[in-house]
Amino acid sequence: MSRPFASVRARATLAATLVVAVALVAAGTAVLLSLRSNLLGEAGTQAERSAREVATGLAFAKPYDDLPLDVDDRPVQVVDEEGRLVAASEDLERISGTGVDAVKPQPAATARDGGDDDDDGADDDDHGESLEPGEIGARTTVSDGSATIDGDTEDYRFAAVPVETEDRGRLTVYAGAPLSAEHGAVNTALTVMLIGFPVLLAVVAWVTWLVTRRALRPVEGIRREMAAITASEDLARRVPVPDTHDEVARLASTTNETLTALESSVERQRRFVADASHELRSPIASLRTQLEVAAAHPELLDLDGAVEDTVRLQRLAADLLLLARLDAGERPADTRVDLAALAREAAEGRRGVRVRAEEDVTVAGSRGQLERVLANLLDNAQRHARSAVEVSVRRDEGPHGAGGDGQTAVVAVADDGEGVPAADRERIFERFVRLDAARSRDDGGAGLGLAIARDVALRHGGTLTVRDTPAGGALFELRLPGA
Repeated sequence: MSRPFASVRARATLAATLVVAVALVAAGTAVLLSLRSNLLGEAGTQAERSAREVATGLAFAKPYDDLPLDVDDRPVQVVDEEGRLVAASEDLERISGTGVDAVKPQPAATARDGGDDDDDGADDDDHGESLEPGEIGARTTVSDGSATIDGDTEDYRFAAVPVETEDRGRLTVYAGAPLSAEHGAVNTALTVMLIGFPVLLAVVAWVTWLVTRRALRPVEGIRREMAAITASEDLARRVPVPDTHDEVARLASTTNETLTALESSVERQRRFVADASHELRSPIASLRTQLEVAAAHPELLDLDGAVEDTVRLQRLAADLLLLARLDAGERPADTRVDLAALAREAAEGRRGVRVRAEEDVTVAGSRGQLERVLANLLDNAQRHARSAVEVSVRRDEGPHGAGGDGQTAVVAVADDGEGVPAADRERIFERFVRLDAARSRDDGGAGLGLAIARDVALRHGGTLTVRDTPAGGALFELRLPGA
């Protein structure tokens, strides 16, 4: 089942919007909590200030009627040690959160009615601090509740302050500060966030959409050009490279480099197929002609020529198969090969070939492929030598051709021929290339031997180069990393 398409722009926009949304929610929550905490703290401070103002009057033995109980219409209660309400704000109609629900002062001789458990709890809280007569307690107890004053009900933060009097004993003053400012500020901030955050998220999504569209516009151009190249099969075309010097520009450059390499590879493949077809056509046509003549006139059969063409065709087919395997990325075997012994075996039976080899020069690789390299180099050297070919095998402590820093095995094949012109020293390693003056089809070469030798050397991590000998002949040097 195919997955629904989601563009990079859509995913980037969604991701950016989600990240900003999470950040805004976290920041908004922190702001609301901090704002509420600060406003509650300020309300608690105001309540404590009012409670201490009343407690100061009690400490100086002021009568209850002279106490500031109705300042700013805030609820105030004065409770004695036994939990009786002895003074309260005049318009107080209902109160909760202080531990004493009574709103009208009770005479000292009147027994308490109802709410005993709550009163005891408040009294226990007040008895936690030892005070001298006329002294106000340093500890303030804060609680939240509500009160109704003159018909208006609000939430309050209450502060309880104990005071020790000389004639009335321990008293506790409860004073409240309204929380309307806190509720209003928090609600206002919440409303602003609920309205502003979606607008801000919409702006973030819109800006991200525009920015990603601008950033990905070159990518879309690259995609369209690649689609056109695929449809036209024209590997000479290139994708546009934006003048931004960023990742997209590097992507376009890398794409063009890939297209260049692909074009070169396809062109080499086409030339290879064309040249292989041409090279195969000649021996096949010759062999067919000889067989047709032999079928009509058996006495005219050139058996030696037919065998020669068959061998030549067999060698060419083997070369083509080996090149195909190398092009397919066939990795060489990882076995130890003694190059000195391999060179002696390759030179055995060849006229005019001399071998000078150090002992125990070994490499890791395919013995069959390395045999093919030496055979091709010796065939090439004998084809061009006047009288002698010399093969030397040695160890070199310098870095090998693949860039390593260990011991290097070197095989040098030198002839006393005319050498290779400097302009042709790389061209001779191309496939189906024969120098007209010395490499003809009549000499038995198809132009694949040196190309095969170079490819095998590269796949073994080494190099194959050619230069002149001091005497003027050609010196082919194979360098491979030591085992």
